[in-house]
Amino acid sequence: MRIKKHIVNIGNIAIGGEEKIAIQTMYSLPLKPLSNKEWYEELLFTLRSYATMGCDIVRFSYPSRDHEETFRAICKDSPLPVVADIHFDYELAKEAILCGAHKIRINPGNIGAKWKVKEVVELAKDRNVAIRIGLNGGSLPLSKRNEDPVKAMVETALEYASWLESWNFKQTVLSVKHTDVEHTYNSYASLASLCDYPLHLGVTEAGSIVSAVTRSTWALGRLLSQGIGDTMRISISDDNIYEIAAAKEILRTVGREKGGIHLISCPKCGRSTFDSSGFVKKIEHKLLSIQSDLTVAIMGCQVNGPGEAASADIAITGIGNKAFLYVKGKLVKEVNERDAEEVLFRYIQEMIDAQ
Repeated sequence: MRIKKHIVNIGNIAIGGEEKIAIQTMYSLPLKPLSNKEWYEELLFTLRSYATMGCDIVRFSYPSRDHEETFRAICKDSPLPVVADIHFDYELAKEAILCGAHKIRINPGNIGAKWKVKEVVELAKDRNVAIRIGLNGGSLPLSKRNEDPVKAMVETALEYASWLESWNFKQTVLSVKHTDVEHTYNSYASLASLCDYPLHLGVTEAGSIVSAVTRSTWALGRLLSQGIGDTMRISISDDNIYEIAAAKEILRTVGREKGGIHLISCPKCGRSTFDSSGFVKKIEHKLLSIQSDLTVAIMGCQVNGPGEAASADIAITGIGNKAFLYVKGKLVKEVNERDAEEVLFRYIQEMIDAQ
């Protein structure tokens, strides 16, 4: 069962209700002047690649008015709805809204006086811009920092949300992230039972790939399996493609998303004569852009290969410098290793076309 929250619109997508759980990532590099055309084209290419991989929303830091021209262009040209991440300066929050941001993320506690928050909210209401009230365990009001962190985060989030309610603002999203996975889990579980706001899930500062995916799966997987959560980001200290890939895999694993490639690949062992790990790394990005519901197996030896190939829609088993292609468990082609990628994707496309 999905715990249904009210609908919030973010650009051309909606979250809450029965809408799909939206995957987010955050652009991790500083913005450059718009006059740097090569950089800007690379940025748009990157955003398009995020979209094809299954990302739904992208967030940008907006720390300075120096980036106004660039950020305005991004909001106009991005294939994904754009969120502006704002801290401390309410004027920057208003400027980001005027630039065309589809949503802003603020912590009202560090924006300053309540009247400043109200000015931001009133402008967001006029421009139909959503607001995420984003709380982290380390950014609570001083008066609450010695309290139980779960209770403090939930109470503070609801207090700030009540401000926006009192100003007749409806497009509110809440998040209560913590570095501790149990605090994260308990905060979201409590908040889900107390309010009707869509929830943005995440474990903050989760670390490198292994630690981030492990912590996020343990905390967010349990929440998602209980129907909690409307949008999510897996914070990883690495390339953003891993954030998107991890989010998609968690959603599929807990049954909240269907479609896309289900990849099976074996770890290396002493029997391996084919670099299955290297092959997977080379093709994984391209596989993630395919939305058809297919199982693809990449195996490195003759022991596991044929067996796994039997249950996969399509499989490559490598032995030495040869690769053997299986479709529905039947061997259909033998190719040189250097041709394996091209042949694999040709057969995948044929299978998609035949669906």
